[in-house]
This record gives sequence, structure tokens and C-alpha cells, in this order.
Amino acid sequence: MSGEYAQGIRRNWRQFALQIMTVFAVGLTMGSQRNVVPIMGEETFGVESLLVIGSFVVSFGIVKAVLNLYSGKWAETYGRKPILIAGWVAAIPIPFILIFAPGWSWIAVGNVLLGVNQGVAWSMSMISKIELAGPDQRGLAAGLDEAFGYTGVAVGAWLTGVIAAQYSLRPEPFYFLAAVIVVALLIATVLIEETLPYAKAEAAGLDDNSDGDGDSDGDGVGVETDGETSEADLSFIEIVKRATYKDRTLFTAAQAGHVENFVDTLVWIAFPIFLIGQGLDVAQVGVVVGVHSAAYFLQVYTGRLGDRVGRKPPIVIGFFLAGAGVLGMVLVEGYYLWILFSALSGVGMALHYPNLIAVASDAAHPLWRSTGLGVYRLWRDLGYAVGAILIGLSVDLLSIEAAFYGTAIAMFLSGGLVVAWMEETHPGLQS
Repeated sequence: MSGEYAQGIRRNWRQFALQIMTVFAVGLTMGSQRNVVPIMGEETFGVESLLVIGSFVVSFGIVKAVLNLYSGKWAETYGRKPILIAGWVAAIPIPFILIFAPGWSWIAVGNVLLGVNQGVAWSMSMISKIELAGPDQRGLAAGLDEAFGYTGVAVGAWLTGVIAAQYSLRPEPFYFLAAVIVVALLIATVLIEETLPYAKAEAAGLDDNSDGDGDSDGDGVGVETDGETSEADLSFIEIVKRATYKDRTLFTAAQAGHVENFVDTLVWIAFPIFLIGQGLDVAQVGVVVGVHSAAYFLQVYTGRLGDRVGRKPPIVIGFFLAGAGVLGMVLVEGYYLWILFSALSGVGMALHYPNLIAVASDAAHPLWRSTGLGVYRLWRDLGYAVGAILIGLSVDLLSIEAAFYGTAIAMFLSGGLVVAWMEETHPGLQS
């Protein structure tokens, strides 16, 4: 591999740190809507249906999912940095829409831009970290990415809750959001460097060391080809097919990623309304919602854990812990118990989140890893839209508690499928 583009977090720590700042800003942008916006639906716009309130998450999830896929494809052609900048440019109108929206439909439409920002900016920051880190530190890079991203979500939810409790639901919390977007755009434009050359250098090294045994990415993960097309030359459609259903392990990862976002959606739209209904104020809701996302910081450790013990064990344990945390929220009463079970579900998410990303990364050739990860993130983030619809219907037709029970059951079933079907993909730990 070219010395100029040698991989390793320590070797590339300056750019890695800037990418950490970028994903933290992405999290702040998302978190700024985690607490205040669902409450605005009821108190500012008088919306009573949780399915209607959840429409802003549906629009977010669909757009983010599609942009995850295509931003990965575009980044293979145009590079990571231009796509990252485009993601932040798309975010500029968001605070203005939230401040001046005359009705709830404006919030749902405006959240399309949040989906663009999250699908593009987070995807580019994540793939850049993986490329800077290299194969031996993929789990750690994914863990750091998700840890700081979701710490940003937690801080954003907490800060906007505090601001809203001190002033009002709008416009004050969104002045903070506007400042975050401006700073992040400046960092992306002025300081971030392109990482596509790292992927090309890694691919060149793999070509030099190819042993012809079907493990063309050098990770120990055997992949089948059609005998005519090399791994580096797979078409976009073939990559989508492989990452969706042709490979059973990747299918299992995709369904797991899809279901895990039911929890994230529940925290986003149902936690605030459930907790307000239990008598908590906006600032207290911000703490309960924020502690869930704050637990994601443990991904600094859990991603590295996956590099050491394998991807599958943390994924399985994480699914059952997250399901138990969601279930506990409706089985207990009291502010501190809700904080405890919110944190427990966050710990479970922290265990499996980066390791599912690592599974998708392990099986991909460097020259189409960005696209392969985009396919995984497509199915994962469609879970926002599907989860919002299912949770909204559960609440409108049954009760808000039913949404918690349904989400917990989905997590237990998905975790069982991981146990039965997912094979270990860690380079050197396959059976």
C-alpha cells in the first residue's frame, strides 16, 4: 500500500478527529428534533394521532434510506468530500422550516431535508473513518463513528429540552441547530480531506496479494462470483442483490438493522409522548430520551470488542438487552426507573449497532465497500419509516403501551434469527 495513503487511526488521527467532529454535528442535528418536535405536534399544532405525528419520521426514514444507498454509489464516482458538503448544504433550510412552519405537514416535508443530511453526511463520515482506519480497526472505527454520532443525538435532545423548558418549544431551540449546521459546513468545506485514495490504495494491495481462493477482499470472508466478473467489477445491481438476499449472513444483518431502528423510532416519537403523559416535564423527558442515546457512546468499546471476540456475540446480546429495556419502560413507574431502562435499551443498541456495520464491511471489496454499506444502511434506515407506521398504528388502534410491547417482541424475534442464521465474519474468526 502507498505510504502516502497508509491506513491506521493513529497515523491519520487529525483527519479521523475531524470526521469525529463531523459525525458529532450530524448527531446534534438529529438530536435537536428528538425531544421538542414530537411535543410540538401535540402542543403547537394540536395533532392527536401518533401516526400523523410519526409522519415526519416516515419522510425522514425513506429519504435517509434511499440517500444512504445512492450517496455510497455517488461517492465511488465523485469522492467522499463533495457528497459530504452536499449533505450539509441540504441541512441549511431545516431550522428555518422548524421555526416558521405554519402546520404539521410543513414539519413532515421539512424532515425530508434532515433525511438528506443524515443519509449523505453520516454515510460519508462513516466510510471515511473506515477507510482511514483500515481492516484491522474497522470495528473500532464503526464504534467511534456511532458513539460520537449518537452522543451528539443525546446532547442535542438534552440541550433543546433545556432551552425549550427555559423559553419555549420554538424558535429558541432551533437557533442552536442553525449554528451547528453552519459550523459543520465550514469544517467539511475547509478542513476535511478526500479519503477515496485510501480505498484505491487498499484495493491495489489486495490485488497484489490475491491468492485466488475466493477471498478477494483479504478479510477471510469467502464470496462467490459468477466466474466472469471480478469482485472489483461487480455492477451496482449485483451489489444490491448480494447485500440484500443472495448472502444469508448479509440478509440477516439487513433485517436486524431494519428492526433495530424500530427502537430508535420508538425513542424518537413515542418516548416523549408516553413520558409527558406520565407527568414528566420537557426537561425530564430530555434526560430520559438523552440517556438512551448517550449509552451509544459505549460503542467506543463495543466496536473494539467486536474486533477481538467477533461480530456475532455482541449483536446477539445487544438485541436481547435492547428488547428488555424497551419492555421495562412500560412495566415500571418512576422517573429514575425510566432512566434506568432507557439506558439499558441504549446499552443493547450500543452492543449490536457498530458490529452490524462491521459485518457489512467485512464482506465487501474496498472498491465497492461504500456501495455495499449503502445497501445495508438502506434496509436499516427503512426501519424508521416502517417502525413509525407500525408504532403509530399500534398507538392509534390500541394503546401507547402496545407500541412498546410490539417493539420488544420484534427485537427478540430478530435476535433469534441472528442466532440461527448469521455466520461470523470477523477476518480470522470464521469457523
